[in-house]
Amino acid sequence: MAALSTNQENQVTGATIWLTGLPSAGKTTIAYELADRLRDEGHRVEVLDGDEIRTFLTAGLGFSREDRHTNVQRIGFLADMLARNGVKTLVPVIAPYADSREAVRKRHQASGAAYIEVHVATPVEVCSERDVKGLYAKQAAGEISGLTGVDDPYEDPESPDLRIESHTQTVQESAAALHALLTERGLA
Repeated sequence: MAALSTNQENQVTGATIWLTGLPSAGKTTIAYELADRLRDEGHRVEVLDGDEIRTFLTAGLGFSREDRHTNVQRIGFLADMLARNGVKTLVPVIAPYADSREAVRKRHQASGAAYIEVHVATPVEVCSERDVKGLYAKQAAGEISGLTGVDDPYEDPESPDLRIESHTQTVQESAAALHALLTERGLA
């Protein structure tokens, strides 16, 4: 069996990169920008978009604390499995509760898969202005309740591996900062 070059080894090293933050913080946009860059470099990449996961894998779950925890654990299980199999798995999911995120981190530690937590720390005022899905407007109109960061809690990560303030830099700059961290950790 031929030895892998350093570049080939990096390309098959999986990792979970979890982007947490408020709705409309920029998590998914940053994830897809980074995914394109990693693919261009030859990495195997998947994006586990929270909205797609809720549509296809966890449709029966609501938005209670218990259901949100279950959703995060299911996504964490899938991300860990992909990461252990050499895939850079980008997970732009709100994951509002610290204990849920910590359980995912521990799952990865137990399996030996690399795990990086990124807090996309965009202020709620900026997220409300962006309002990509119209959630803030619906909440303000009384059409929905339980909006994370408004009338439902969001627990900021105390010590994420990286904090991105997407409102102070471009998407490309945010993705580049995350790529630099992956490079520093030997994952890109």
